[in-house]
Amino acid sequence: MKKYTYKDSGVDIAKGEEAISNIKDAIKTTFSKNVLGTIGGFGGMFEVPEGYKRPVLVSSTDGVGTKLRVAVMAQKHDTVGEDLVNHCINDIAVLGAKPLYFLDYFATARLDETVFNAVLTGFIRGCKNSGVSLIGGETAEMPGIYNGDDYDLCGTIVGIIEKENIIDGRRIKKGDILVGLASQGLHTNGYSLARKVLFEDFTVDSFVKDIDNTIGAELLKVHRCYLNPIQAAISKFQIKGISHITGGGIVGNTSRVLPEGLKLQVDWGSWHTLPIFDLIQETGSVPVKDMRRTFNLGIGLIFIVDPDQADELTGWLNNNNEKAWKIGSII
Repeated sequence: MKKYTYKDSGVDIAKGEEAISNIKDAIKTTFSKNVLGTIGGFGGMFEVPEGYKRPVLVSSTDGVGTKLRVAVMAQKHDTVGEDLVNHCINDIAVLGAKPLYFLDYFATARLDETVFNAVLTGFIRGCKNSGVSLIGGETAEMPGIYNGDDYDLCGTIVGIIEKENIIDGRRIKKGDILVGLASQGLHTNGYSLARKVLFEDFTVDSFVKDIDNTIGAELLKVHRCYLNPIQAAISKFQIKGISHITGGGIVGNTSRVLPEGLKLQVDWGSWHTLPIFDLIQETGSVPVKDMRRTFNLGIGLIFIVDPDQADELTGWLNNNNEKAWKIGSII
C-alpha cells in the first residue's frame, strides 16, 4: 500500500515555514515600540499607547476581491498587499481613528514563494507608509479549495481613538455639504464587472490611448490611503462625517453615515470622472445606474461639513496637493 505524506497531498509545511522565516526581518521594520514579542507566536501583542483617557479600539476586516485575478493575469503581485492595507486603514480612519496594527491572511493552492514575497512586500510598504505595525498573520496552502495560481487575501486592522473624538455622523444635518477627494482608479471594487467588460476586448497588456496606459497597469493602480488628509482635516475643520467609497458607490457608502431621515443630493457632473470609468461604461454599454452603484467614479472619500466650512475645506485640500470638489449636499 502506498504511503502518503502531507507534502504529497499538496501542503508543504517546511516550505511555508521557510517563506515566513525569509521575510521576518522585513516585517520587523514595521514594528513600533508598542509591539511585544515577535513574529511566529500564537498571537500578536500590542501595548495600548499612553495618553488616552477613554480609548476606543476600532477594527475592520476586508479583502481585495477579484482584483487578485488581474494580478495573476498580469503576473504582478507587489501592489495588492498595499491595496489591502490601505483599504482597511481607510475604513477605520473615517471614524477618526489612528491605525495601530495589521494582521494578514494569505491562502493559496500551492505556495509560490516569489508571489508570496511580492504580496508581503506590498503589506510591508503599506504598513510603513502609515506607521502601522504588521504583527502577525496566517499562510495557508489549501489544494482543492484553490486551484492553479489562485490565492486570496484578507486583512484586519486595529486602531484607536479617544471616545469623545469619534466621527459617527450624528451631527450631520440638512444643508451640509459633500466634499469629495479624488480616487486614482477602481481601488478595490467593481472588478468583477470591469473584468467581464474589458477582457472581452482587451488583454492586460493592451495599451489604450484613451486611458494612456495598459489595461493591466490601470486596473492595478494602488487603492489610495486617505489617512493623512483625514487626520489633517479633522485637526483643522469641524468634520461631521466621512465616507470611504467602496462597493456600493458614492450613495451606498455615504448613506451609511447619515442620521435617519436624511439623504444625499449628488451633483454627478461636479468632478472629473476618470477615463477608465468611461472606457468601462462605453465598452460594456453599462447603464449609468450600475456604474454609480458599482464604482467610485473618481471619488474615493467624502467629507461632510457645515456649509460655512465647505469652501474653505475644499480650497485647503486643493492647496495641499489633493484634488477636491464640492459634489453635493444633504437633503
